[in-house]
Amino acid sequence: MSAIGVVSSCSCLHPGVWLLKPGMQNMSSFGLHTAARCAAKDYYEVLVLGGGAGGITMSARMKRKVGAGNVAVVEPSKTHYYQPLWTLVGGGAKQLATSARPTGSVMPKGVEWIKSQVTALDPDKNCVWLENDIKISYKYLIIALGISLHYEKIKGLPEGFHHPKIGSNYSVHTVEKTWKALQDFKEGNAIFTFPNTPVKCAGAPQKIMYLSEAYWRKTGKRSKANIMFNTSLGVVFGVKKYADALLEIIKERNIAVNYRRNLVEVRADKQEAVFENLDKPGVTEVHQYEMLHVTPPMGPPDVLINSPVSDEIGWVDVDKETLQHKKYPNVFGIGDCTNLPTSKTAAAVAAQSGVLDKTISLVMKNQLPTKKYDGYTSCPLVTGYNKVILAEFDYNAQPLETFPIDQSKERITMYHMKADMMPFLYWNALLKGYWGGPAPVRKLMHLGFK
Repeated sequence: MSAIGVVSSCSCLHPGVWLLKPGMQNMSSFGLHTAARCAAKDYYEVLVLGGGAGGITMSARMKRKVGAGNVAVVEPSKTHYYQPLWTLVGGGAKQLATSARPTGSVMPKGVEWIKSQVTALDPDKNCVWLENDIKISYKYLIIALGISLHYEKIKGLPEGFHHPKIGSNYSVHTVEKTWKALQDFKEGNAIFTFPNTPVKCAGAPQKIMYLSEAYWRKTGKRSKANIMFNTSLGVVFGVKKYADALLEIIKERNIAVNYRRNLVEVRADKQEAVFENLDKPGVTEVHQYEMLHVTPPMGPPDVLINSPVSDEIGWVDVDKETLQHKKYPNVFGIGDCTNLPTSKTAAAVAAQSGVLDKTISLVMKNQLPTKKYDGYTSCPLVTGYNKVILAEFDYNAQPLETFPIDQSKERITMYHMKADMMPFLYWNALLKGYWGGPAPVRKLMHLGFK
């Protein structure tokens, strides 16, 4: 797979910074840690695979549980990205550099950072294999390997990104090309796509569309733009309350939505995008574009496909309420790499981390897990440069909202929460293992604390 094809787990986060644990604000944002090209030892009480949002969060929690030196994180990347910010980077509202920090700066103090890649999992022998045939054994394993991007499954990509007028907010290599294409737009079709696979932050393909529309209105180009949202889905959003609100916005802003259309080829030299009609197998449509934003097909990391820990597709097979593996009681999963039937976002990771912390605590005491994850996830739907609809919902696609207001309405306050407060919450609370989801905030709000 090309370097453009893999990005670690992350998506949308949830507000609630005012409920950080006492004393957390005084903690250093940069902790010392052990780092090695290969493992310093061959056994850890807790081994975490993946250094994205879920992996770093759980390593911080586990270090406090089993002690420094007993936890290791396997992660090859030197840079950790707060990817929810890439929506705003692609829209020109934030700089890419503000989304990045050295992996070493987010690794919890005392946790060993193994700079390598997992090549195989052997849960029957309680071990994993890394590059160069390095074997690491564990007592407890947490799998947080994120999701893989597959631009190469679209004919003409990723090489098509070398041409202008095409970008993608899902990769660090292409997000700035989105902003360039947006600025360079002159006249014609602006096409935004949604693939025929699970994706992380399912609202993101639309967010950049609304930002683009707002930018062209501001710069006087809107009348020259035919904006199209070509989605493989049959609905604009999976939760009716928010879908209804988005459809009103789409109607007001004269955006065309083409359902059940899947991008299969990009002819970047001709500025043509080819879509298959999922309701008419074999039938394709070719659209000329002046701007194209691609949301790539996604899937489980290669190491998980046909792995003993995965289901038939390749997602880590965990109990949807406890996050404990269905077959191996000392194996757990969190985030985008799991088969949890909820949207893949960092807000989901936050909620999952609190549940998983309780689950592992009880398993370590030979007790049955009792804390249950309800599928909570959140997606701040950016609808303009100062507007956000804060979508929050559960496994049943029912709203599970925090604030005692109608969250389907566009609000300036929610935009600032998305753009300013959530990054702070991510770096200073979630990654340090102090944020376990919005339940406490929701409880206070509905008790009347506003």
